[in-house]
Amino acid sequence: MATSGRVHIRRGTAEYRRATFALFCAGFATFALLYCVQPLLPLLAAHFSVSAATSALALSFTTLSLALCLLVSGALAESWGRKPVMAAALGVASLLGLACAAVDSWEPLLVLRALLGLALSGLPALAMAYVGEEFDPESLPAAMGLYIGGTALGGLLGRLLAGLLGDLGGWPLALGGVASLGLLALVLFVWLLPPSRHFRAQRLSFGGVLGNFATHLGNPRLRVLFLLGFLLMGSFVALFNYIGFRLAGAPFGLSSTVIGSLFMVYLAGIFSAGWAGRLVPRFGARRVLLGGVGLMLAGIALCATAWLASITLGLGVFTLGFFAAHAVASGQVGHYAQGAKAQASALYLCAYYLGSSLVGYVGGYVWEHAGWWPLVAVLAGLLVIAGVAARRLPG
Repeated sequence: MATSGRVHIRRGTAEYRRATFALFCAGFATFALLYCVQPLLPLLAAHFSVSAATSALALSFTTLSLALCLLVSGALAESWGRKPVMAAALGVASLLGLACAAVDSWEPLLVLRALLGLALSGLPALAMAYVGEEFDPESLPAAMGLYIGGTALGGLLGRLLAGLLGDLGGWPLALGGVASLGLLALVLFVWLLPPSRHFRAQRLSFGGVLGNFATHLGNPRLRVLFLLGFLLMGSFVALFNYIGFRLAGAPFGLSSTVIGSLFMVYLAGIFSAGWAGRLVPRFGARRVLLGGVGLMLAGIALCATAWLASITLGLGVFTLGFFAAHAVASGQVGHYAQGAKAQASALYLCAYYLGSSLVGYVGGYVWEHAGWWPLVAVLAGLLVIAGVAARRLPG
């Protein structure tokens, strides 16, 4: 066997199980801390006497801060390392989450949520870079799928747990409870994740940072993956942002509780992220990506109908396809990046979260001014573009 400094983590080993569970915990905590405020927005609006739109800033400030700071944290990580920065990011974000539960003024809460996004920016890109460096090529897709599965579970349970705790003890208990889970995830992450063996620190320089970004943006395959991140996440967020408005109105008239239960379709994402990663060695990344985009299009088509059962099935199929495609696309970033993998991952995730912000906003404009079917048509068009882009990747 090669020396320990050269060994990659291989699927089927105890080290693989420890590493993937550690990354699963990190992904879970990241998305739980990020999205736990979503079901609490009515409580925040009532407590702080702000409008519904203003209450949404508790989430928007966090995601925007995360997107913008990803590029900086990705660059710093090329000099500072992987595991220590990820652990520090998760620890600081969890402590900021606890601080959010302790404030009783709207502006400080927004500042803390923005800082929480800044702290979290040190985790997703580094986790993707760690997988790209430390796992052997055959094990990489499955490992990335498990990490993405953790983000799906965090997005689901963070919302569900926050809603439950919010009903039991108000929004401070909800935010504090989710932040406490983040600290538990931190302990497991530090204990289980092997240290980096293949990371090579770069001297931090402004010119070097810009040079790495230019190299990645000059790579046509990475540009395709960045575009896919933007389109896939933008379509996903836009659909889930406005499906609630669709189902609350005629002819459905569903309650908020019933609409909120639709987030259970995230469970399909937990399954499909790992499943897609295991299919890549057999069928190739391009085919699996196209399959995921095809499922998203099928889900969109079902959501365009006027039958609740069809819409529910459509959301499940759409979610299945999204997490499959995202897991494969994010894993391919590390595969195609020639060095500075954290910066490449940061570019992908920056595009990913910008898609969430921009397409999510434009989707609201279409919904308000044109209605449901034009919105569905726009999202379907974006997914067709994603499919065309994916076909440009090697088989």
